[in-house]
Amino acid sequence: MRTLDRKLLRDLRRLWAQALAIALVVAGGVATLVLAVGSFRSLEETRNAYYERYRFADVFALTRRAPKSLVTQIAQIPGVATVDARIAKLALLDLPGVREPATGQFISLPDVERPSLNQLYLRMGRLPQPMNPTEVVVSETFAASHGFVPGARFAAILNGRKRELVIVGVALSPEFIYAVGPGDIMPDDRRFGVVWMSEKALASAYDLDGAFSAVNLKLLPNASERDVRQRLDSLLERYGGQAAFGRKDQSSHAWLDHELDMLKNMSRTLPPIFVLVSAFLVNLTLTRLVALEREQIGLLKAVGYGPWRIAAHYIKFVVVIALVGIVIGSVAGTWLGIIVTRLFGDFFHFPFLLFILSADVYLLAAGLSLAAAVVGAIRALWDVVRLPPAIAMQPPAPARFRHLLSTRWRMDRLVSQPTMMMLRNLARHPLRAGFTALGMALATAILIVSLFTREHDGAAD
Repeated sequence: MRTLDRKLLRDLRRLWAQALAIALVVAGGVATLVLAVGSFRSLEETRNAYYERYRFADVFALTRRAPKSLVTQIAQIPGVATVDARIAKLALLDLPGVREPATGQFISLPDVERPSLNQLYLRMGRLPQPMNPTEVVVSETFAASHGFVPGARFAAILNGRKRELVIVGVALSPEFIYAVGPGDIMPDDRRFGVVWMSEKALASAYDLDGAFSAVNLKLLPNASERDVRQRLDSLLERYGGQAAFGRKDQSSHAWLDHELDMLKNMSRTLPPIFVLVSAFLVNLTLTRLVALEREQIGLLKAVGYGPWRIAAHYIKFVVVIALVGIVIGSVAGTWLGIIVTRLFGDFFHFPFLLFILSADVYLLAAGLSLAAAVVGAIRALWDVVRLPPAIAMQPPAPARFRHLLSTRWRMDRLVSQPTMMMLRNLARHPLRAGFTALGMALATAILIVSLFTREHDGAAD
């Protein structure tokens, strides 16, 4: 082993506490980046796969009453691939043990085949029997909040008539990943639920035989959504149609997009904080190490070691610490990313989860961490390179200071001696003091954000 490498090992053993602190800060940045980007990609891929497998629609529109013969004209709109006409009505629910008014979004299911769009994933039970006016399927979040299972009963007021309904199945739908009731700003699974019912039974209840009140469209690739919506509005206008809207304005998709954006923003804001802190710590530690080993550096130069070789030795010191942090952060970030993905998956009630572990995320985290560590060491290494051997083997010259205020002010009469020393230290090292204050501010911000998120989740529950 080379002489400088043995010195490196001794330095690491001697400064293990400082090295571990820096490595853990680096690990925090790597873990945050891997966690945020990995969980975001996993959830986004899961959502896209869920939408594709269960055929989530691209365009949505509501109307009062439109004849089913209109479906043929809608299908002829350029860019339309699939049309799904159905009945969708809001109704009041009479739930056992619930005094507050509750609302149900009733949606018809074809009696012969599966829906062409927004298909259901059955968690338990079965679909309603055709023409059975009492059998329904309910959304999983609504069933879980009330403890409903197949066989449970509740009442609903459909078109002014109260009906007893029997739950025969519990399902998920890509259309209602985030089920928000009318007029609500947050999901309330206790007071709002989605109910699927036989098309003939629901049409009979609302006198919509041979008609529909909602239509969903699947578009062809490269189709103009704006043109399709305009043509659809013109067809539905005479039947009391409301303005059609695209997927980005669909409430469930918009809420889910917002939640995923939070993860994306976390991957952009938190890792740079850890990177800056790690660069600052590396600079601080290496500066002190170079100052303590000033005579050794001069002796090494005197016996023939070049300045760049000595600088490379200290770079190795920084790189080893960063690599330890990268390994710890990669393992912790992967583990935490899987946990966070499962938590969000359970919260959104995805029927499945796809975990995406991309090599580019780990390479990006490692590259940023190594770059931050090296940048943090540049200032100290510059002193190593330009320090002549004769000067290095002598004690450093005392620092030169000056009075900030005139001696007439006599600040020592106003404050105590320790306070005066503190003020002098802050004034003579403004950059270091500023970075320290910034680090404390960012740490406080992280704590406040995490506590706010905790309180927000508790209020939502």
